[in-house]
Amino acid sequence: MGRRTMLLVAAFLVAAVGTTLVFLYVNGVNDRALADQKTEGVLVATKQIAAGTTGAAAEEAASWELRRVAKASIADDALADASSIQDQVALAPIFPGEQILSTKFGETAGVSSLAVPPGLLAVSIPVQPEQALGNFIVPGTRVAVFVTETRAGGPHTELLLPEVEVIAVGDRTLTSGADAATSSLMTFAVNQRDAETLVSNSQSGKLTLSLAGKGARLDTTDGGVTAGAG
Repeated sequence: MGRRTMLLVAAFLVAAVGTTLVFLYVNGVNDRALADQKTEGVLVATKQIAAGTTGAAAEEAASWELRRVAKASIADDALADASSIQDQVALAPIFPGEQILSTKFGETAGVSSLAVPPGLLAVSIPVQPEQALGNFIVPGTRVAVFVTETRAGGPHTELLLPEVEVIAVGDRTLTSGADAATSSLMTFAVNQRDAETLVSNSQSGKLTLSLAGKGARLDTTDGGVTAGAG
């Protein structure tokens, strides 16, 4: 066999090997792409789940549903079955469209686990749900407090405290499974002066909680409004 023939054969073999490698690589990419496109079942929230809600309560309220999602889009801790979190509680609000993650749920804890920020006092005040924005206030929310009391000219409402932090709702903390929608007990973290203000005014008037939107400014010098006053 001549040298030229040998070179041609070698070139052919190199080309064949190269073609085979390219073919295998492309097939591998396609296989991986197809694997990523395969769908699997995962629980997805259909409505907002408040922090402190038990898995059992969320399931009973149909707060999630099983959906087929591309495998590549499924979070590592996503659940396809809620049996493991039935007795656990949501550690933070879960919003519609979020996958239900095992790491978003934790063990229940009693009120003794209440964490009070250093230097502040924990004070619990009864506030009716209709004065507490329903179930939109959860532990960690910062709210403004208004008070309405009866005066000679009629019911008078004014700003009591521009910003205080709610650290518990009902008799449970963030990690303990409270139902904010049905509880009327709010626990605030405040200094002594604000604690005195809350306790005193809760005895003489009706407290209303408010959430401030971005950029909202509260006028602490405002004298309030008396019903019927011009």
